[in-house]
Parts: sequence; C-alpha cells; structure tokens
Amino acid sequence: MPMKTSIYIVNLKCGGCANSIKKGLLGLDGVTAVSIDLDQSIVDVEARDDSVLDSVRKKLARMGYPQEGEANTLVHKAKSFLSCATGRMTAES
Repeated sequence: MPMKTSIYIVNLKCGGCANSIKKGLLGLDGVTAVSIDLDQSIVDVEARDDSVLDSVRKKLARMGYPQEGEANTLVHKAKSFLSCATGRMTAES
C-alpha cells in the first residue's frame, strides 16, 4: 500500500521551483505521485514505502530545498535558485 507524507521545505519560491521538484522526485524509484502547495511550502509525496521517503528528503536537500528545521546553507539557497530557473525554462518550452 502506498505511503503518503507531507514535507515542509524551505527555499520554495515559485512554479519553477515546483516544476523542478516534481521532475526530480518523480525520477526516484518508488515515488508514485508528487504535489506541491506553493503557499505553504509543502511537498506531498506518495511512495511505495517508508524507505523511499528518506531518499525523497535527501533529494530535496541536494536540489536546494531542505526540510524545514534542517540546515539551510548558502549552498542550498544557490542550488534552489538554479533549480528554480531550470524549472521556469522547462515550463516555458
């Protein structure tokens, strides 16, 4: 049975960020659905099982969107800016 969880993240700014996050997370083995609430900075993930959710959290941090309460370094902020720009370009093409 699929597991659903909500992850509060930081550095989420716009639809470009959301596009990058969706694409990145849906590329992980075991992730079956992703939705994003821009206003609340929440990523809702449906995954095959709990073990996949750890990979989701790590992937979000690598993309520059760490879970709220975790370190939000300058590197995270820079990565989120790049991810945001990439997501906007992908949405426009």
